[in-house]
Amino acid sequence: MQSVKERWYKLYSWVLVVTAAICLVLSTMALALTQFKDLQAHGFSTLALAISVTIILYRLLLFSRISNRFEKRVAVFGMSLITMLLSISFTNSTGQLHSWFHASWLVLILFGGMFGGYIILSFLVLTSMYMILIMTNVRGQLRVDVFSLGVLGLNFAVGAASYLIWRRMYINQESLQVARLSGALKSKEQQAEILIESLADGVIVTDPEGKISLVNQAAATLTGWSVEESVGIDVQLVAKFAEEDGKELSDDLNPFKQAFVTRKPVDIILRLMSRDGKTHHTVSLVVSPVILPKAEEPAGTAAIIRDISAAREEEHRRADFISTASHEMRTPVAAIEGYLALALNDKVSRIDSKARSYLEKAHESTQHLGKLFQDLLTSAKAEDGRLVNHPLVTEMGSYLEQLADTLRFAAEKKGLLLDFTIGTSEKSEGSISGGKVVRPLYYSYIDPDRMREVITNLFDNAVKYTESGKISVGLTGNNDIIQFYIRDTGHGIPPEDIPHLFQKFYRVDNSTTRTIGGTGLGLFICRKIVELYNGHIWVESEINKGSTFYINVPRLSSQEATELQKKVAQQPL
Repeated sequence: MQSVKERWYKLYSWVLVVTAAICLVLSTMALALTQFKDLQAHGFSTLALAISVTIILYRLLLFSRISNRFEKRVAVFGMSLITMLLSISFTNSTGQLHSWFHASWLVLILFGGMFGGYIILSFLVLTSMYMILIMTNVRGQLRVDVFSLGVLGLNFAVGAASYLIWRRMYINQESLQVARLSGALKSKEQQAEILIESLADGVIVTDPEGKISLVNQAAATLTGWSVEESVGIDVQLVAKFAEEDGKELSDDLNPFKQAFVTRKPVDIILRLMSRDGKTHHTVSLVVSPVILPKAEEPAGTAAIIRDISAAREEEHRRADFISTASHEMRTPVAAIEGYLALALNDKVSRIDSKARSYLEKAHESTQHLGKLFQDLLTSAKAEDGRLVNHPLVTEMGSYLEQLADTLRFAAEKKGLLLDFTIGTSEKSEGSISGGKVVRPLYYSYIDPDRMREVITNLFDNAVKYTESGKISVGLTGNNDIIQFYIRDTGHGIPPEDIPHLFQKFYRVDNSTTRTIGGTGLGLFICRKIVELYNGHIWVESEINKGSTFYINVPRLSSQEATELQKKVAQQPL
């Protein structure tokens, strides 16, 4: 079925509705009012009334549904067929071929051209069949006269005129659909382009060869390249990255290559050098592989670049202030603590028991305050990379055993047992109280003093939050990793708090821990120290059953440990 623009169908549908409404009013008047009985002789009958109502109900109830499911022309064609019945009803009841209502049939033929040539031909065939029917007498003889032939010729003439009028308006549906699809795609592309350009963050998209296929103005501003110059250029020439401290970034650590090869997102903070080589920006970079369905290799990468230079500078200023303030306040606090210690010394001064209790409380508070300043200072240094670190090759078995023996007194003072284990077995292999045993050597390259801070902090927390039971310290590992843990039988940590536990100043706040003091910096510092050695720290916990803190650090083989020790010994002091 051929078609024209939808506005013609919409207009024609309302013409048919208005015509049906007029017929409805006149038919109702002819049937209900005596003074209008003469209208029945003009075809305004019960049948005309029923068909008119059908047309109106069709337009109100079915037209939209048919238009949505198929097309508007199909819905209008249905209305046109019903109107044909109305026209035949009027024509047949008012003189047939001699009826003036035959003009309505000619109008239908004229507008039928909007549905295509085949519809006009169908109308003409239907007209011919109707005329043959009414020109045939009861004996089956066909009576042909000049008037009938003239009427038939007029129908064909109107049909030809209809085709000539409407054919210039016919639309190729396939071309129309393609045009609509093309327009929709173009619209989507424009929307995506506007959205990408409106982002304050830089966007860079590369193809599988690492060449830039899309870049927005924000990224162009950061790199110093124009959008036009960047497209088609290798991304490593445009986006030149270095480590945050300015060290050159090795080729295998390039985030675009990493994301493409590993097929995993890369989230990192780097320094982005500008094209002129004089300016740089500290940026948060997230590079994700573009993976298409059923594709074996990524179709490229997409990167989001956010300039965090101002935020980083603010962090450094804040860290400098905390570091300076903490350092300056430690001196008077240390002096106060010293004088309180002298006051509590029986060899230096004599005080009564009541005054001693006051001084002891003051001394404890001063020690707590000193610990707070120390934690603030350490956390500030850990954040900006100024944390002093002197790594040595350390055999973690002996190291942890000696440290656990030192910490034993703190646990026993609270009535808790201490259990130390080396290896996967929970038996007394390598136990402090056991005899000499053969055990594996677990070498790692860490700063013993810094790692002591971590283990002591975790152990103190375990003792602090455990009312009864025992503290277990264990060590195990494989060829690549050394894992040690500190397990308690305390209150446990709520699941919702675990993801935030290693954040700065975060403290679990519940009825069992609210009265226990702390700075909220200990675990943050532990995480920062462990990360110095490319390690990982995490916790597993269950309410009312206890918590286990795990630490993984890289393991050295005996040969690697020996070679590294020789290398360190040869370095000048």
